[in-house]
Amino acid sequence: MRIALLGTRGIPANYGGFETFAEELGTRLVERGHQVVVYCRERAPGPAYRGVLRCYLPSLRHKYFETITHTAFSTLHLLFHRADVALYCNGANAVFTLWPRLLGIPVALNVDGIERKRKKWNALARAWYHASEWLTTFCPSRVITDARAIQDYYLQRYRQASTFIPYGAPVGKLSTSAALAALGLERGRYFLYVSRMEPENHPFEVRAAFEEVETPLRLALIGDAPYAGDYIRRVRATTDPRIAIPGAIYGDGYHELQSHSFAYIHATEVGGTHPALIEAMGRGALVLYRNTPENAEVAGDAGIPFEPDTLPAAIRRALGMSEAERDALRRRAEQRVRDHYSWDAVTTAYEDLLASLAG
Repeated sequence: MRIALLGTRGIPANYGGFETFAEELGTRLVERGHQVVVYCRERAPGPAYRGVLRCYLPSLRHKYFETITHTAFSTLHLLFHRADVALYCNGANAVFTLWPRLLGIPVALNVDGIERKRKKWNALARAWYHASEWLTTFCPSRVITDARAIQDYYLQRYRQASTFIPYGAPVGKLSTSAALAALGLERGRYFLYVSRMEPENHPFEVRAAFEEVETPLRLALIGDAPYAGDYIRRVRATTDPRIAIPGAIYGDGYHELQSHSFAYIHATEVGGTHPALIEAMGRGALVLYRNTPENAEVAGDAGIPFEPDTLPAAIRRALGMSEAERDALRRRAEQRVRDHYSWDAVTTAYEDLLASLAG
């Protein structure tokens, strides 16, 4: 098949979950003999990456318009450079999935989570996301959800059936640790937090909770966000020498940090399946997670849940457990990823779905 993938920032993955999804899925589909083109915003050397073709198109660099303007340009390009099937990411792009469908190109849409609940959006953006939820009921050929909780939401609210395909993650620890040395961290001696630095992901609350706990261990807050400068400055305003806030880290450095943490703290409250949570579990991390339906669905009995005001207690609980208890949770987390979140299984599910749409 010739497959087009639209709605992400592009590859290689240097931003968030959808970009990692595009890279992991696209490269595996190429290995299986398909031709894949990913529409990109940021230009990088070469027309292809690991066999995946890249198409660079402009966007309006603005917090509220960057995604939809880039997807609009990408869709126009797709209409004149046809694919057998198109896969769109982000529910905000629902309106654009109708255009190729009207011209005979079948379209699948991965809606992600309930984006209108994110605190970073103003009333107009929330209204756009709300309208986009309704548009998913008839614009794309097929709707994809990556969490059972989101699948249930669309079914109950809009009577919209969707195909559940989870996110994937690699399994096993990296042996290298160069990223730790660069941050002055030691193996097994730090808590790790990874997410975009936005209010609904609660990096400030994680920092404040850690500051309440007496421990020689450190905290690494990893992440950035393109339009959240004031909030990030607030997160960084700490005098606690145990806390490192270096910004975003990608690639091997990111995976090294996940592989060697004492524990991983996941505090997001909005969205579907969060890639960083699954990836930390796949690396065998001890996971502390905010108790939302989506997070609990992923972590199951392989982590320590906490409520908005109980994170300090959860940190103390992790510190007070025996090593045998911690190791049991780590093994359970890694096995859970092997059983439910394999990238190869995810790729097979997408390959079958896209093939059925393409006929």
